[in-house]
Amino acid sequence: MRIDLRYPLAITEQPQQVLVMGFFDGVHRGHQQVLKTAKKIADERGLELAVLTYDPHPAVVFEKFDAPLTYLTTVDKKVALLTQYGAQRVYVMNFTSQLAALPPQVFVDDVLMALNPAVVVAGFDHTYGADKTVSDMATLPQYAKKRFDVVAVPAFPLDGPKVASRDLRAALAVGDVDLVNVDLGRVYETTGLVVHGEARGRELGFPTANIQTPMLERLPGIGIYAVEIQVGGIWYQAMASIGRNVTFGDGRPVTVEINILNFNQAIYGEHVVVRWCHYLRGEVKFTGAPALIEQLKQDQQATEAWFAARS
Repeated sequence: MRIDLRYPLAITEQPQQVLVMGFFDGVHRGHQQVLKTAKKIADERGLELAVLTYDPHPAVVFEKFDAPLTYLTTVDKKVALLTQYGAQRVYVMNFTSQLAALPPQVFVDDVLMALNPAVVVAGFDHTYGADKTVSDMATLPQYAKKRFDVVAVPAFPLDGPKVASRDLRAALAVGDVDLVNVDLGRVYETTGLVVHGEARGRELGFPTANIQTPMLERLPGIGIYAVEIQVGGIWYQAMASIGRNVTFGDGRPVTVEINILNFNQAIYGEHVVVRWCHYLRGEVKFTGAPALIEQLKQDQQATEAWFAARS
């Protein structure tokens, strides 16, 4: 169940529960470890599990952006994943300047206590309140004043670099979906609407579905990928291009075009889901259509071979 909150809170009395704090962009394996720890505690105590997360990202309050901020998981996707990992309530707190300015003791008294936690769980490096130097998980017991227990979950994994959302965003920017998928523990997904494009793919013998991606969803970097696409509830193997079609001119906008293997249906207006399975190559400016067609044939073979190796 999703519950939207804004500070100052106006919320009815909540049941005593185990409360997890975090932004959870991506709900990656590190986040999953925090949720697993909290779920175990909730089950042992016979309590329900709740999550406190935020929207938008705190960076929106503190920084200026030249382009819209995008996410590994939009709010709806994040809530669905948190619920999948055991959360019975997901509190989505509107992150505002007023909330960001709260001293840590006020944050605990006015926000956490309103959610009636028996235990508060978060990653070891989670912070809250205005002064991050005195508002981390090590100091939370001080502000809790014995009203709830505090559990800080160590970095994951223990034997290597921790999984972090910022690193996943950096890997995605350069097209390294293979690493992203490992760290997510699932295949990275985006959604979109099939719209009309230039129909150039059809002219080349490789008809494509042009995907209009929602503004808040983060796409992988420019390149060619082996993907799966869900149309009408059915998953199909495909190859995708994120790029500017530089063979046909400079300064063109970035588009997402997907050639579905062994598929010949008109699907304009369909809402689709795309799984970004494997990076094949970067975008190349070819001397003309014949060279591009030859490369597309190689890309199709590479895509088929990649899926065949995993069947």
